[in-house]
Amino acid sequence: MSAATDAPGPSPAPRTGLAARAPLLIVLCGCLIAMLSFGPRASSGIFMLPMTGEYGWGRDTFGLAIAIQNLVWGLGTPFAGAVADRFGVMRVLWLGALLYAAGLVLMAYSATPGMLHLSAGVLVGFGLSGCSFNIVLAAFGKMLPEKWRPLSFGAGTAAGSFGQFLFPPLAAGLNMTIGWHQTLIVFGLVMLLVLPISLALAGAPSAARAGERQQSIGAALGEAFRHPSYVLLVLGFFTCGFQLAFVTTHLPAYLIDRGLSITVGGWTLAAIGLANMVGSLGSGWLSSRMPRRYLLAAIYFARGLAIIAFVLLPATPVTALGFGVVLGLLWLSTVPPTSGLVMLMFGTRYLAMLFGFAFFSHQVGGFLGVWLGGLLYEQLGSYDFVWWLSVALSFASAAINLPIVEKPVARSPQPATP
Repeated sequence: MSAATDAPGPSPAPRTGLAARAPLLIVLCGCLIAMLSFGPRASSGIFMLPMTGEYGWGRDTFGLAIAIQNLVWGLGTPFAGAVADRFGVMRVLWLGALLYAAGLVLMAYSATPGMLHLSAGVLVGFGLSGCSFNIVLAAFGKMLPEKWRPLSFGAGTAAGSFGQFLFPPLAAGLNMTIGWHQTLIVFGLVMLLVLPISLALAGAPSAARAGERQQSIGAALGEAFRHPSYVLLVLGFFTCGFQLAFVTTHLPAYLIDRGLSITVGGWTLAAIGLANMVGSLGSGWLSSRMPRRYLLAAIYFARGLAIIAFVLLPATPVTALGFGVVLGLLWLSTVPPTSGLVMLMFGTRYLAMLFGFAFFSHQVGGFLGVWLGGLLYEQLGSYDFVWWLSVALSFASAAINLPIVEKPVARSPQPATP
């Protein structure tokens, strides 16, 4: 079935309010939130060597903090999504932004591993679960007209990538001028901008549309996890998280190990973010024009080939930046087809929550990617094993996505209300 198939159920009722009058404003504000929330998180690798050098920690200590962040982000996302589905997204965005800002500021004063794990790990992780692109994409799915959705999913994902383009070189530059402590404080204050911007995404709590099945949260979860295609989608998304978190956290240090500078590391992360703007928008466009399962399989397969080439080629600024561009085209391009498939299978009623569970799998992968990267580096003295494990996972996820059936979940007719 074509990926352009409409979501289940009859056509939604016409939208009213800001979503109908100014959909472009909703997209722009959502994209700004995605950019701001993704930027500091994408810069975490820039802070690894300054912090471990000052406090005498191993890379496994810093890696565990970011691994906790990824896991908590994943754990919190389904619950944040359920609250957003029930009460609206603005409250969730506000709480997430406040926790994120507090975590970044506290990270600047974390002189012990425990404080680092609390600030960079727990607080930033819960902050991300409430104000990152996953909540923004769910808001787009609920608030925007049907014709706006595919490209808006790509735009929201691309905006997070622009944050990755903007923040890592900024973090590297600020580290050399005002120091890493002050840089984290600045980033924490920047996160407070989410509060006024999120007013554009305020709206009535989500309700079932005309003709849609009235469903409890438990029934929605049971239906999703009994659906083989949803389970395959969730399992495949694990690889995306493993690769993204490992590269974001450990790539700058890996390049330094191979004789390059931290500046090259910052610009490589920036190149990933810039190229992903193209990749995400292209993925959003392709998601409405070809089967999404084939698009996902192609993305994962191409990632494996890109990593093989990067590991085998000599380390130079050209190869590093080239890898950043190629990987960037494939970076978050998995998100538009993944979120689109969830919406296609189950509709928009519990989109934030159900995409949140897929994202939890993504973040379990992220936890293992960051943690194993630091742990195996300390034990083996290199990142080689994790790179090759990442290649194997790429090819496995390419295969996992192929059997997905792209059609709405089969539901028995709902009894008429007396």
